[in-house]
Amino acid sequence: MDFSALNDALASKSYDQIAEICDTLMLQVSSQGVVFQDEWPYAIHLLGHIYINDINSARFLWKRIPLAVKESKPEVVAAWKIGQKLWTRDYAGVHEAIHEFNWSPEAQGIVASFSELYTKSMFELLVSAYSTISTQDTALFLGLNADDAANYSLQRGWTLDPTSQMLTVKKQAVATEQKLDSSKLQRLTEYVFHLEH
Repeated sequence: MDFSALNDALASKSYDQIAEICDTLMLQVSSQGVVFQDEWPYAIHLLGHIYINDINSARFLWKRIPLAVKESKPEVVAAWKIGQKLWTRDYAGVHEAIHEFNWSPEAQGIVASFSELYTKSMFELLVSAYSTISTQDTALFLGLNADDAANYSLQRGWTLDPTSQMLTVKKQAVATEQKLDSSKLQRLTEYVFHLEH
């Protein structure tokens, strides 16, 4: 089997393309009648779907993986554990699942990149959902200890009340651009002209 496209995507850190590459490759190999289950990179395939937040596809891939592969390759099980935590919205559990397994060199890059991406998305979720939040709760969402979570938040403009250990969220300014094209200006002019006359 030719995994060169997959290896190129991993080498160039194009992790958002991995799921599509694996899906296409799997369809090609399956249509040719080649037995591929033993050497297929299921962990990378699962992580590719998880990386793009396509948990449904990861779940269906998990169901198609042969039991013998699940029993013989712990990295596949570890990758699916991340998917399970995402499926059940166990935010702290996602970070635990990431950190509790010793990932292979092939998977380390995508796992580290996903972890960083997931932390950023959780931080954005906290910004949109809270005005104040405890350092402990922030730590759970970000997968950090309380001190690191406080430092991470402070670096992004939040403030900390040292007595209550509560963080005050700094809301991001929403910049809205109004685009005015000539047709809108023409309609407005005609409307105003009609009102005046």
